[in-house]
This record gives sequence, structure tokens and C-alpha cells, in this order.
Amino acid sequence: MEAKVTNNAAPPTTAVPREQGDNTPSSLPTKGTARVAGFAGLIILLVAALFIAILICTSFGAVQIPVSAMVNALLHRQALSETQHTILFAIRLPRVLASAIVGAALAVSGLMFQGLFRNPMADPFIVGSSGGAVVGGCVGILFLSQYSIFGFSATALLAFMGSVLTMVLVYSLARTRGRTNIVTLLLAGFSLSIMLSNSIYIFELFATSSSTGTRILSAWLHGVVGIPRWPQLFAIFFLFLLAMLAAYPLMRRLNTLTLGDDYAHHLGIRVEHTRIAIIAVGSLLTAASVALGGLIGFAGLIVPHVARLLLGPDHVRLLPVTALGGAIFLVVTDTLARTLFAPNELPVGVLMVFVGGPFFLYLLRKSKREYAL
Repeated sequence: MEAKVTNNAAPPTTAVPREQGDNTPSSLPTKGTARVAGFAGLIILLVAALFIAILICTSFGAVQIPVSAMVNALLHRQALSETQHTILFAIRLPRVLASAIVGAALAVSGLMFQGLFRNPMADPFIVGSSGGAVVGGCVGILFLSQYSIFGFSATALLAFMGSVLTMVLVYSLARTRGRTNIVTLLLAGFSLSIMLSNSIYIFELFATSSSTGTRILSAWLHGVVGIPRWPQLFAIFFLFLLAMLAAYPLMRRLNTLTLGDDYAHHLGIRVEHTRIAIIAVGSLLTAASVALGGLIGFAGLIVPHVARLLLGPDHVRLLPVTALGGAIFLVVTDTLARTLFAPNELPVGVLMVFVGGPFFLYLLRKSKREYAL
């Protein structure tokens, strides 16, 4: 006799393959893991691209230094000639590293100001931070260039003070009844930027046309990345690292601020304190960039906007990508500026105008409906 199978017996289970894009709970960790792995891969790719860009751009110049020779010298496999060693470590490598710091600082400050103002067209130059830093730097260059405090030159410290004081003034002008109007904040910054940029002519009256201070000042105004000494480069890099460490915890708060002040208040975020912290960190980054490269516009506008198009609005993820992207962008741009018309050198700030100007006009045209009255 065959055994009867009752209807209460459980049917055998079969594995059902999940479709790609299935949103069941078991597939969510896989998506999260893939997202984290993809972001980590992007960071590794950008770090490698920055290292390659530094090597290649360092090799360009009036005296060619092959990349293979530099790598062998760094690995102590083969020594460079005395001329190559002097050019590499005293002139070219400090400048390339300085351009990387300037690009990263401008890009991150642009990211923070764009998030603060909720406007993709905000950057350190437009909101007045760069102008204040240049005015402070002008005072240091023409009158206090021989002084330093705790190893930092008076020029760098005054550039930071000028940037911070300008942003404090902009913030106070836009603050009414305990609240800050974002549009007023942006307009006040733009107005002060124009005023400060044109007031620099007054400083030129205090120096003769043949003085060293005037030549340095002219380079600053056109955005020429200087050749810093290694102690100066390390000091500015230290400032940059401090600003990056301070910026990281502000990124999550900045994500919340973009959803509105009332929503941020409900979550327990002190909106005004967060804005002051963002302004201070952005001003520090701007001062670091101005101390090394002078007045370079649009660098803080292009990179954050492109990164936001690629990764979305999450500022936590945008922070490292923007810093690395800005470093790569200015390293390449500064190399083009000093080699396109060799032996003459085009200031990178001038070249940036021809790159960033059309990009800024593109943003205006793209967003004209949003700002239509």
C-alpha cells in the first residue's frame, strides 16, 4: 500500500531568484555595501589621479624631468643631477603641492558656502571672503612682511583675519530679528566683494612701482600660485588639515540645513551657531588658499557643482570628493597656465576666468526660471 499524503503536509520550498533592483530587506544590505564599496573605489581613484597629476605636472617645465627619474629618486634607486634636484625640490614640487592645497581649499570652501546659501552660484569670491582675505594679505605684504607669529607669516594671519571679518560683516548685515536672510547674505557678500576688490588700488599708492611688495601684490591680484618655502607650505597645509577636521562634523548639519531652518530646529540643531561655524571654517580655507595663490575666482564654483551633479546633495560624501577634485583641477590648470605660453607665464587666475566665466553663465541660464520674479 502506498502511503497517503495528507493536505496538511508542507510543500517543498524552492529558491526563487531575486531580480536585480529588488527592494526586499535582504537585498538592502547588499545595496548599502555596494554603495560604500563604490564610494571607496571613487576615493581611491581620485587619490591615484591626484598622485599621477602631481608627478606628471612636476615634470613639465623649461627643464624636463622625466617621471621615471623622479620615481627612482623618491625610491632612492637613482639620484638626480644637482640641477634637477634643485629644480624639483626647491621650485617645481613646492609649487605643484601649493596649487593642490589651493584647489582643495577653494573647492571645499565653495562647497560649504553653496550649501549655506543654498545656491550653486556661491563661492568664496562672490560672497566676499576672498576679497577680505586679499585686503588683509595686502596689508601684510606692503607693511608687515618681515613679521611672523608662531611660525605663521603676518600675511597669512592677516589674510585669515580679513576673510573672517568680511564674513562677520556680511553675516551681521543679513541678520534681522535673530534670523538670517539667505538672499540678503548673498547680496551683501557680492557687494562687499566688489568694494574690496576695487579698494586694493589704494594699497598700490603706498608702494613704488619697482618695489618687491608691488610685484607680489600684482601677482596676488591676478592669481599666481607662488613658490613657497617648505616651512610655509607645511604651515598652510596644517591650517588646511585643521579646517578639514572642523568641516567634517559640520557636513551632516549642513545636510539638515538645506531642508530648512524650521526642520533643523525641530531636530535640535542650533542653526545660527552652525552658520557661524561654517563661515569660520570657510574663511579659514579661503585664507589658506589666498596665502598661497592670491585671488583665484571660479575654482570654488566649478568643482563643487560638478561633484554635486555626480554624487547628489550629501555633503558628507561630497567633502572628500570635492577636496580631491579641486586639488586635481588646480594642479592641472596651474601647469597649463605656466606652460601654454612658455617662456611667458599666464596667471592661473586669468586662465580660470576663461574657464569659470562661461561655466558661471551656464549656471545662470540653467537656473534663470528659479530666480525669475
